[in-house]
Amino acid sequence: MSRSPSFHVKSELASEVDEKSLQQWIVAFCIIRFDLEQGQLIEECYPPGCLTQNEELEISFSSFPDSVSQHHNRSSIHDCIFFFRVRRHKSPQISNIAAAEIVEVSDQVSSQKPIVADVQKGKNHISYNSRFLYGFVFNRQRHDERLKRGGEQKSVVILSHSPYTSVFRPLLQIMGPLYFDIGSKALNYIAAYVSKWPTPVAGQQVELPIGNASLKVNLPPSHSLPSDSGLFEDSASSLAPLLPSNLSIPQGLFHDSDLFGTFRGLLMQLWKLWELLLVGEPILIIAPTPPQCCEAVASLVSLVAPLLFSVDFRPYFTIHDPEFAILNSLQEGSSFPPMILGVTNLFFLKALRNMPHIVSVGSPAPNSSRFTIGSKALAGGAPGQPEGLNVQHLSLRKFTPANFLNAVKLRRDGPLCLMTEHKEAIWSNYAAVTKPDTSILNRLIDAGMSPRVEESMSVVNNDILRRHFLELTTNFLAPFGPYFRANTPSEASSPFADPPPLPTFNAEEFIATLSARGPGKFLLKRMRSNWLDLYRRFLKGHNFLPWFRRKRAVAEQEQYKLWRQARVKTNIHQLIGRMSELEIVDSFNAIERHLLGEMQQYGRANEDTEEVCKKLKKDLQTVFNILPKDMQQLLIMNPERASLLQESHHEYSHLPTSPR
Repeated sequence: MSRSPSFHVKSELASEVDEKSLQQWIVAFCIIRFDLEQGQLIEECYPPGCLTQNEELEISFSSFPDSVSQHHNRSSIHDCIFFFRVRRHKSPQISNIAAAEIVEVSDQVSSQKPIVADVQKGKNHISYNSRFLYGFVFNRQRHDERLKRGGEQKSVVILSHSPYTSVFRPLLQIMGPLYFDIGSKALNYIAAYVSKWPTPVAGQQVELPIGNASLKVNLPPSHSLPSDSGLFEDSASSLAPLLPSNLSIPQGLFHDSDLFGTFRGLLMQLWKLWELLLVGEPILIIAPTPPQCCEAVASLVSLVAPLLFSVDFRPYFTIHDPEFAILNSLQEGSSFPPMILGVTNLFFLKALRNMPHIVSVGSPAPNSSRFTIGSKALAGGAPGQPEGLNVQHLSLRKFTPANFLNAVKLRRDGPLCLMTEHKEAIWSNYAAVTKPDTSILNRLIDAGMSPRVEESMSVVNNDILRRHFLELTTNFLAPFGPYFRANTPSEASSPFADPPPLPTFNAEEFIATLSARGPGKFLLKRMRSNWLDLYRRFLKGHNFLPWFRRKRAVAEQEQYKLWRQARVKTNIHQLIGRMSELEIVDSFNAIERHLLGEMQQYGRANEDTEEVCKKLKKDLQTVFNILPKDMQQLLIMNPERASLLQESHHEYSHLPTSPR
């Protein structure tokens, strides 16, 4: 991939960088060189001083293909693009958080104090204190016999708090070649353009000008973004278990990943992988190259959309990552923390040999130092590459004696057989509840050998697969819908009263109710009789509680909006006309409380706060005027309340004088 010849930059923009606006998208740009004597060195970092020394070291090691796994390319120049995810060193390390992040759901999750203020504060806002950094890498290997060891390596890296692959991959396709054309000036040019981009809004399609080009991309929706990336949701539209009609709009992270192309040899295993992701099991992904490795991890994360994926994932993980030492030191029999690790170094097969689920994907380059077998594993690690994608053909090939013997040999040898020859396979003892949907597999199109046709057909196949798993996940989460259902004020109740809390969640009661009711027609056709076990694992897994709490927060926000709108529309005269004196006093106190709450949020939460305050002040004065004189005198003995009432009315003739 190279920069378009027609692309050009405007030199007058070189000094026009708004660093505050730049940080909405990017933490830093780095140029990293591989030095034979000193190792990885950061030559440039813009803006300077934004990384700690440990972060610089970790980013440097993550920005190059592993020496063990990189292929020997004899061409003069070889470019590749991949990305990684590392923990910021200002946050606790895995040794401190592993136990805390492995969430065991309590029996009851209740709605005690609404989280409305926090949700509103996060509306359309990105937190720049993320616990993770995403590094998007353009790596160039140049073969030159005149240089030491016959070549050199250099990487152009974009660092961001946001997992926007749809933005930063095409940006790297411009920025990488531009840097190797004009040098360090490219950093300033790109920074100038990026700093003029609009504020990112989750779930929106944005057009981002860069030179004489423009990137038109879809940002992932707020309900899929990690909590440390900021809370964007300002509606409950994502609460309903309905399948979206427009699948070009992302429903989760990494919507642009090539799910079909990456797992083409393991299609029958996607349903098992979906379950492992759903319940938060640790998975090791091994691939020949960093691009294939990170694409596999991204594709797996995208598989569980629209679920908020809370398991730690590393698209490209190296032995130099400080968390590798912690994982490597786990005692025999110890459980791995929930995470997805993408690796290329075969050393991980020995170091993390107790990882319960290992997946091998991708194909080595023709001139790679790795060997490969001619067939791909289709089910249970059994090799056998079909000529097409006909499921009947797959099934016939799967049960031949040769394939059966290969499957037995593959299981007996274990993942260490990858040390001698590369195979696409899965090693896992997990018994899946969900059955592969052969009707979906039959709809997939075999693209043939043409790269252009392959790419276009892969887009079609990705849409088919993504829509199916989106529907599968949505139906799986549908039984939780009643716990996120906002209540609206009834005609007989006062909108100034506190809304009722959302239903309390009890895991045992949920399982009992679901067992009696059943999973629904969609899941019943696709799951085995022990389908309830999958829900039990999900409730105990790492994804449930963060997703459930996020959904509750959004539901509480929606309920807050509904009751707030009802207060604005209420005719106060009609409301208090049917109340007793005690109920009128209670209404006065409630209106006062809501008014003070709106005044505290003034200018921060809602655009219509001023209008709402005017309405509440008017209602407060109306209710006050109806109260008996002795009650009025008692109320205005509070100086703050007296001041509030004076503000709420321009004529004070009706306001009794405070007793002296």
